[in-house]
Amino acid sequence: MASFTLPPIHDNPDGGWGPSSSNIPEQFKFKDIPYAPYSKSDKLGRFADWNDTTGDTRQTAVGLPSTRDARGPGRSRRDGAQAFGSGTASAFAYFHVEDESSFSLVDNKAAPPRRGGFTRGRATGRGGMSFTNRGVAQRGGRGGFNQRGGAQRGGRKGWRDWEKTNRTRESSVAISPQWTMLEEIEFHRLAKLKLEVDEPEDIDTYGRVFAYDKSYDRITTKTERPLQLVDRIKYNTTTSDDPVIQQLVSKNVANVYTTDAILSVLMCAPRSVNPWDIVILREGNNLYFDKRDGGPFDTVTVNENASDPPQDPAPPNPNNPAEKTAVPEPPSINSATSLSLEATYINQNFGFQSVQENITADFAHPNPFYGPEETEPLASCGYRYRVFDLGITEDEDVKICIRTEVDAYVPGPGNPQEGHGLVTIRALNEFDPRAQGAGGAPDWRSKLDSQRGAVVATEMKNNSCKLAKWTVQSVLAGAELMKIGYISRGNPKDNTRHVILSTASMRPTDFAAQLNVSLANGWGIVRTITDLCMKMPEGKYVLIKDPNKSVIRLYAVPMTAFTIEDEDGEGYEGDEPESAA
Repeated sequence: MASFTLPPIHDNPDGGWGPSSSNIPEQFKFKDIPYAPYSKSDKLGRFADWNDTTGDTRQTAVGLPSTRDARGPGRSRRDGAQAFGSGTASAFAYFHVEDESSFSLVDNKAAPPRRGGFTRGRATGRGGMSFTNRGVAQRGGRGGFNQRGGAQRGGRKGWRDWEKTNRTRESSVAISPQWTMLEEIEFHRLAKLKLEVDEPEDIDTYGRVFAYDKSYDRITTKTERPLQLVDRIKYNTTTSDDPVIQQLVSKNVANVYTTDAILSVLMCAPRSVNPWDIVILREGNNLYFDKRDGGPFDTVTVNENASDPPQDPAPPNPNNPAEKTAVPEPPSINSATSLSLEATYINQNFGFQSVQENITADFAHPNPFYGPEETEPLASCGYRYRVFDLGITEDEDVKICIRTEVDAYVPGPGNPQEGHGLVTIRALNEFDPRAQGAGGAPDWRSKLDSQRGAVVATEMKNNSCKLAKWTVQSVLAGAELMKIGYISRGNPKDNTRHVILSTASMRPTDFAAQLNVSLANGWGIVRTITDLCMKMPEGKYVLIKDPNKSVIRLYAVPMTAFTIEDEDGEGYEGDEPESAA
C-alpha cells in the first residue's frame, strides 16, 4: 500500500507569514533574482511584451530621450497613471545601447512639397479656404483641418450622436389594448418582393384640367417669381367615400379599391421613416384601403430621410412638476410639424398658380365631389380610374382599381382624355440651410443654376421617400411629365413669403430609374398585403408603420374604430372636407 510522507515545514522564526529570509532552504535557487512588484489590476496577457504602451522605460533607464507612443497620445496611458512597479521592471531588460546609438537613416531628406491641385482633407493655409472630402469650400481654418495639425473644430462629425438616438417618434395612431396584432413584417423582407404588372385598363375619367404655363420652365434664380395665394378647392376624399368607386363596386370591376396617394405609401414603404397608418376594410370579397382624416396622408414631409431630420420639441414630462407648470413655447418655424404644413401650403399653391385657367380640357364627366351648392372655383384636377391586374396566373382574379390624379396638361396634338400630355405638379421647398434638419443642403440661390446636380442629389438623399411617392403617383396616373418646382423662403426667418426659383421637368419613368424606385417591388408589396388581408375574416384592420423601427404591423380593430361612434376619439371617418389653400 502506498504511503504518504509529509514534507518538512520550515516555520518562520520571525512570527510572520511566509518563508523567512534567514531560513530559505538550499534547494531554492532563486534568492539572488530581484523581485518585480505587480498589481492585481495589471493585465498579464503575455509572457513577454516587447511593445510596452506605458512609455519607453528602457531608453529612460539608460539616459536616452524617450520617444512618444506610435499610436498617438489618444491611445497611450494618461499622465500620472503608470503601471504599478513599472520603474523596477527594467531590471530584467536587456539593452543594446551602443548598437542603437550608431544607427542612422539612409535618406533623411525631407519629402518635397506637393504642387498643383487640391489636397484631400487638408487646408491650403491657416486663413485660406479649406476643402473637405466632398469638395465643398469652407471659410478659414475652422471648418476643416489646417496646417497646424489640429482636429476639426467646427461641425464635428458624430457630435452628440448618443443624444440623437434617443429621439423617439410617436405613433401616427394610438394603439388600443383591445387591438389584436396579426402580422409583423420587416422592411428587408418587403424589399425582396417582386411582381411584374401589365399596362392598366382605363375605366373612366372625371374632372377638368387647365393648361400648364410653360413660362414657369424659364424661371431662374435671377428672375424669381413670388408664390401667390390662390383660393381654389381641391378634394382629397378617402376611398370608401368616393361615389365613383361605390358605383364601380356595384359593377364588380375589381377586388381591391384605393387611391394613388394611399397606394404610393404602401409601394414605397421600405423607404419611409416617419410613422403612417392605412385603414383596411374587408367586405365580402372586396378590400378597401382607406386613410384617416387628419392623418399623415394630408400633409407633405420635409427631409424625412435626412441623417438628422427636423424634430418637434419634446413634450413636457408629466412626472416632472417643473415642466408641467412651464408655459409651452410656441412651435419653431423649423420644427417638423411647422415645415410639413408649410410644404403642404407650398405644394397646393404652386400647382394652382402654374396653370392657365383660360385654357381648359374637360374629361368625360364633371368633378364627382363638387356639389351644386358649392360657389368657390375648383382647382385644376383630373381623376382617372384605372384597373391593374395583379394576378400571377391566368386563373387568378386579383384586380385593383385606383383613383389617380393629374394636375394639368400640356397643349398638343393629343387628347388629354386619352392620356396625352398629362402633367403632375409638385414642389420642393427650402427653409434655412443653416437650421437643424437642413440635411447639408446647399444654398439654392447660389447653386441652383450653376450646380443643379448637387442640389438634386441632396434632395434625392434627404427626401427619398417623398420623391419616390410622387414618382409612383405619376406613373400610376399615366402622366407623361412631372413638374417639380424649387421654392424657397423670401427670408429664412419668415415662413409666410416664398419665391419660385426654378422648375424642373422630367419623365416619371426616367426619374424612377434615377431614384432607383422599383415598381415591380411596389406591386409585390401590394400583392403580399392583399393576400394577407384576404385570408382574414371580414372586418376592419389597420396597417401601421412602427414610428422608430423598420417594421409594419397589421392589427385587427373593432368596426367602430376611427368613426364618429368611436368613444376613444382616435379619428373620424366621414365625408372628407375639401382642402383649400
